[in-house]
Amino acid sequence: MLEDKFGRRFHYLRLSITDVCNFSCTYCLPDGYACDSDRDFLSVAEIATIVQTFAQLGTSKVRITGGEPSLRKDLPQIIAQCAATPGIEHVAMTSNGYKLDKCVEQWVDAGLDSINISIDSLDPRMFASITGHDSLDSILAGIEKGLTLGLKVKVNAVLMRQYNEKEFNGFLEWVKSSPISLRLIELMQTGDNQPFFQQNHVSAEPLKNQLLQSGWCQVIRGKAAGPAQEFYHPDYAGKIGLIMPYSKDFCASCNRLRISATGKLHLCLFAEQGLDIRRYISAGDEAGLRQELISLLGDKEATHWLQEGLTGATKHLAMLGG
Repeated sequence: MLEDKFGRRFHYLRLSITDVCNFSCTYCLPDGYACDSDRDFLSVAEIATIVQTFAQLGTSKVRITGGEPSLRKDLPQIIAQCAATPGIEHVAMTSNGYKLDKCVEQWVDAGLDSINISIDSLDPRMFASITGHDSLDSILAGIEKGLTLGLKVKVNAVLMRQYNEKEFNGFLEWVKSSPISLRLIELMQTGDNQPFFQQNHVSAEPLKNQLLQSGWCQVIRGKAAGPAQEFYHPDYAGKIGLIMPYSKDFCASCNRLRISATGKLHLCLFAEQGLDIRRYISAGDEAGLRQELISLLGDKEATHWLQEGLTGATKHLAMLGG
């Protein structure tokens, strides 16, 4: 079992397969994707080595991320490889939903269990303003198709003062009749977005208080659950999750590690650097990779330092898929 010096166990791997994204979201890539790094992305065989090794060390959940993972033509093979790995109980993916309506059936057939789709506004004009794409209707249609196929669907919305802060009631109305989990995420500062962060960051704590005062109850987290505090209400078909990285003790329940699309281990989303482990991955050396992961985990710190404005090597969230 992968366990750090603080007693935290790591059941959850976030695996980036590309840093390319076709959206230009205001808080992440406002000027669009720019190729400023190595693009020798992990192959399916290398991904198999990574996932098998993590599974041997107790990891039970893999989330495929980007950039935008659906931009890789071999995505179905990657999903199938993860799903076929002994010990992996859940295969998830985070996507902007651009190809969801067209490809969701193929992804489910390959073994995808759940998907997180980014929708920062339910207003089509605001959605287009945030993302640079007028595709909200097709993404919503893809979500409905996914639900009919039995896919578990979560929707991610980044809270931003100047864009969607006043949409909370509209999101609640959607969740009342739709069996999705809506996750409202506090805007995080990265290396490239400091002015935008200062203008748009809002705390989710008032929303938590509003939910509790309105009869919502908190869900007990599972061992492989993500960082959201999730809430349910008997009168609502869906759930609400809040991700509050600036809250006290946010990192105490950390259960996930990250691998970049070029084979670097990131002990934290906001670590100072990625740790190069690709020599083991490329060689298919699962034994060597196991020992290296155990050794490197000893350097994981107790917390990030976001509250002090330190964002590490993360220039933008597309680098590691959040």
